[in-house]
Amino acid sequence: MSDSDLVKLYSGRILALAADIPHLGRLSAPGGTSRKRAPLCGSTVTVDLVLKDGRIAEFAQDVKACALGQASAALMGQVILGRNQAELTAAREALRAMLQDNGPAPAAPFDGYEVLIPARDYRNRHASILLALDAAIEAASV
Repeated sequence: MSDSDLVKLYSGRILALAADIPHLGRLSAPGGTSRKRAPLCGSTVTVDLVLKDGRIAEFAQDVKACALGQASAALMGQVILGRNQAELTAAREALRAMLQDNGPAPAAPFDGYEVLIPARDYRNRHASILLALDAAIEAASV
Protein backbone atom coordinates (compact mmCIF):
# COMPACT_ATOMS: atom_id res chain seq x y z
CA MET A 1 0.00 0.00 0.00
CA SER A 2 1.51 3.34 -1.02
CA ASP A 3 1.56 6.44 1.17
CA SER A 4 -1.12 8.10 -0.97
CA ASP A 5 -3.32 4.99 -0.65
CA LEU A 6 -2.98 5.16 3.14
CA VAL A 7 -3.92 8.84 3.19
CA LYS A 8 -7.00 8.09 1.07
CA LEU A 9 -8.04 5.16 3.23
CA TYR A 10 -7.36 6.67 6.65
CA SER A 11 -9.20 9.97 6.25
CA GLY A 12 -9.51 12.43 9.09
CA ARG A 13 -13.13 11.40 9.59
CA ILE A 14 -12.21 7.71 9.97
CA LEU A 15 -9.45 8.55 12.44
CA ALA A 16 -11.81 10.82 14.43
CA LEU A 17 -14.37 8.01 14.66
CA ALA A 18 -11.66 5.56 15.75
CA ALA A 19 -10.65 7.93 18.53
CA ASP A 20 -14.19 8.31 19.91
CA ILE A 21 -15.87 4.89 20.16
CA PRO A 22 -19.16 5.01 22.11
CA HIS A 23 -20.03 2.46 24.80
CA LEU A 24 -16.51 1.19 25.40
CA GLY A 25 -16.15 -1.40 28.12
CA ARG A 26 -18.12 -4.41 29.28
CA LEU A 27 -21.53 -4.84 30.92
CA SER A 28 -21.63 -6.38 34.39
CA ALA A 29 -24.67 -8.57 33.60
CA PRO A 30 -25.13 -8.96 29.85
CA GLY A 31 -27.97 -10.98 28.41
CA GLY A 32 -25.81 -11.82 25.40
CA THR A 33 -22.09 -11.69 24.65
CA SER A 34 -20.09 -12.38 21.53
CA ARG A 35 -16.40 -12.08 20.66
CA LYS A 36 -15.41 -11.96 17.02
CA ARG A 37 -11.91 -12.00 15.54
CA ALA A 38 -10.66 -11.19 12.05
CA PRO A 39 -8.12 -13.94 11.34
CA LEU A 40 -6.09 -11.96 8.80
CA CYS A 41 -5.29 -8.96 10.99
CA GLY A 42 -6.10 -10.22 14.49
CA SER A 43 -8.64 -7.48 15.23
CA THR A 44 -11.19 -8.43 17.89
CA VAL A 45 -14.49 -6.99 19.06
CA THR A 46 -16.40 -8.22 22.09
CA VAL A 47 -20.01 -7.10 22.44
CA ASP A 48 -22.19 -7.31 25.55
CA LEU A 49 -25.85 -6.38 25.35
CA VAL A 50 -29.19 -6.60 27.07
CA LEU A 51 -32.40 -6.98 25.10
CA LYS A 52 -35.75 -5.67 26.28
CA ASP A 53 -38.77 -6.54 24.16
CA GLY A 54 -36.42 -7.67 21.40
CA ARG A 55 -34.55 -4.37 21.24
CA ILE A 56 -31.09 -3.46 22.49
CA ALA A 57 -31.54 -1.62 25.79
CA GLU A 58 -27.96 -1.79 27.10
CA PHE A 59 -24.76 -2.16 25.11
CA ALA A 60 -21.01 -2.18 25.62
CA GLN A 61 -18.10 -3.11 23.39
CA ASP A 62 -14.44 -3.92 23.84
CA VAL A 63 -12.66 -3.05 20.60
CA LYS A 64 -9.11 -4.07 19.77
CA ALA A 65 -8.93 -3.40 16.07
CA CYS A 66 -7.30 -1.36 13.35
CA ALA A 67 -8.55 2.17 12.69
CA LEU A 68 -11.12 0.88 10.20
CA GLY A 69 -12.49 -1.67 12.66
CA GLN A 70 -12.56 1.00 15.36
CA ALA A 71 -14.38 3.44 13.06
CA SER A 72 -16.94 0.75 12.21
CA ALA A 73 -17.49 0.00 15.92
CA ALA A 74 -17.90 3.72 16.58
CA LEU A 75 -20.52 4.06 13.84
CA MET A 76 -22.45 1.08 15.18
CA GLY A 77 -22.17 2.32 18.76
CA GLN A 78 -23.73 5.65 17.78
CA VAL A 79 -26.98 4.02 16.64
CA ILE A 80 -27.31 0.56 18.21
CA LEU A 81 -29.52 1.34 21.20
CA GLY A 82 -33.16 0.59 20.38
CA ARG A 83 -32.31 -1.59 17.37
CA ASN A 84 -33.32 -5.23 16.96
CA GLN A 85 -31.42 -8.18 15.52
CA ALA A 86 -33.15 -7.90 12.13
CA GLU A 87 -32.06 -4.27 11.78
CA LEU A 88 -28.47 -5.19 12.66
CA THR A 89 -28.51 -8.04 10.16
CA ALA A 90 -29.85 -5.78 7.40
CA ALA A 91 -27.16 -3.19 8.18
CA ARG A 92 -24.45 -5.84 8.15
CA GLU A 93 -25.59 -7.24 4.80
CA ALA A 94 -25.81 -3.75 3.30
CA LEU A 95 -22.32 -2.94 4.61
CA ARG A 96 -20.97 -6.19 3.17
CA ALA A 97 -22.58 -5.40 -0.19
CA MET A 98 -21.21 -1.84 -0.07
CA LEU A 99 -17.70 -3.16 0.47
CA GLN A 100 -17.68 -6.26 -1.71
CA ASP A 101 -20.24 -5.54 -4.44
CA ASN A 102 -19.95 -1.74 -4.80
CA GLY A 103 -23.44 -1.36 -3.35
CA PRO A 104 -24.77 1.79 -1.71
CA ALA A 105 -24.13 2.65 1.92
CA PRO A 106 -26.54 1.08 4.41
CA ALA A 107 -29.81 2.93 4.99
CA ALA A 108 -30.36 5.26 7.93
CA PRO A 109 -29.59 5.08 10.77
CA PHE A 110 -26.55 3.11 9.59
CA ASP A 111 -25.80 5.48 6.71
CA GLY A 112 -22.69 6.80 8.46
CA TYR A 113 -20.88 3.74 7.11
CA GLU A 114 -20.52 5.62 3.82
CA VAL A 115 -17.27 6.99 5.25
CA LEU A 116 -15.82 3.50 4.75
CA ILE A 117 -16.48 3.38 0.99
CA PRO A 118 -12.74 3.93 0.26
CA ALA A 119 -12.07 0.57 1.98
CA ARG A 120 -13.77 -1.26 -0.90
CA ASP A 121 -10.42 -1.59 -2.64
CA TYR A 122 -8.80 -3.22 0.42
CA ARG A 123 -10.47 -6.62 0.75
CA ASN A 124 -8.05 -7.60 3.50
CA ARG A 125 -9.73 -4.93 5.70
CA HIS A 126 -13.35 -5.98 5.14
CA ALA A 127 -13.44 -8.58 7.94
CA SER A 128 -12.27 -6.01 10.49
CA ILE A 129 -14.93 -3.54 9.33
CA LEU A 130 -17.68 -6.17 9.69
CA LEU A 131 -16.57 -7.41 13.14
CA ALA A 132 -18.64 -5.11 15.34
CA LEU A 133 -21.90 -5.85 13.53
CA ASP A 134 -21.10 -9.57 13.40
CA ALA A 135 -20.53 -9.62 17.17
CA ALA A 136 -23.65 -7.59 17.90
CA ILE A 137 -25.83 -9.85 15.74
CA GLU A 138 -24.53 -12.95 17.49
CA ALA A 139 -24.93 -11.40 20.96
CA ALA A 140 -28.51 -10.44 20.11
CA SER A 141 -29.37 -13.99 19.08
CA VAL A 142 -29.93 -15.10 22.68
